[in-house]
Amino acid sequence: MTKRRRTGKGILAPYSLWALLFIVVPLVFVAYYAFTDNDFAFTFENITRFFTTTSEVEGTEVRTYLLIFWRSLKLAIISTVICLLLGYPLAYIMARAGERAQKVMMTLIMIPMWMNFLIRTYAWMTILQDTGILNGFLSALGLGRVHIIGTESAVVIGMVYDYLPYMVLPIYSIMAKMDIKLLEAARDLGCNGAGVLRRVIFPLSLPGVISGVTMVLIPSVSTFYISQKLGNGKFFLIGDAIEGQYVANNLHFAAAMAFILMVILLVMMALMKRLTDRHVYGGGKA
Repeated sequence: MTKRRRTGKGILAPYSLWALLFIVVPLVFVAYYAFTDNDFAFTFENITRFFTTTSEVEGTEVRTYLLIFWRSLKLAIISTVICLLLGYPLAYIMARAGERAQKVMMTLIMIPMWMNFLIRTYAWMTILQDTGILNGFLSALGLGRVHIIGTESAVVIGMVYDYLPYMVLPIYSIMAKMDIKLLEAARDLGCNGAGVLRRVIFPLSLPGVISGVTMVLIPSVSTFYISQKLGNGKFFLIGDAIEGQYVANNLHFAAAMAFILMVILLVMMALMKRLTDRHVYGGGKA
């Protein structure tokens, strides 16, 4: 048993070292900068600035960075919900398909991820702009043009396109391992299609759903390039605000915003894990 534990620790050592150097150490530096000023003296000013800075919007005084954060969270939640509505049935279809069809569908989902993130975003600019492919197609059908680029809708479209695979793959990995006999037993006991989905499929796939929601929500909240290009820079998200402070060489305030965002996301992840434990593992006791 001792030898097995030593072998396990040896296998985990490279990952532990990688996590320490590239996850823990950078987070420590972010926290250090967040709680220091330009002279590296300890201060809470950067944190309080995030919550207290105000500006005037349409004649109303608002908390600037809180407004930016809530806008980011709103678009992230919308994108996550759309990814779930699109990704869940797609993952189910993949899981129930034959082995060859699964490989083909998996390849089609993964191919866009092989391309550079910036190129994919630029491609959507070409599609959505006023003189782009979409409006050209609508005009050819006599349906008129629609203005999408530079709106929140365009940003949501970009998020859904870029992060949909992160929703599909975790759910698919769970559904592919699901015992088909459980579905057959549910039907034999009188469940219709909706009943099987509600009573059997969804509860068993919930860990994949929680993983997918986490993997989509977190990058959506902190994204900045999608909003810059598809939003035409007309509105800031929290990622844009952090980047702007970094470019302006306000490293300590940029670190404070990143630290606050990190804490909020960690709390959200903890809540999601607790939800999974409660509904899947019986209150967290395996």
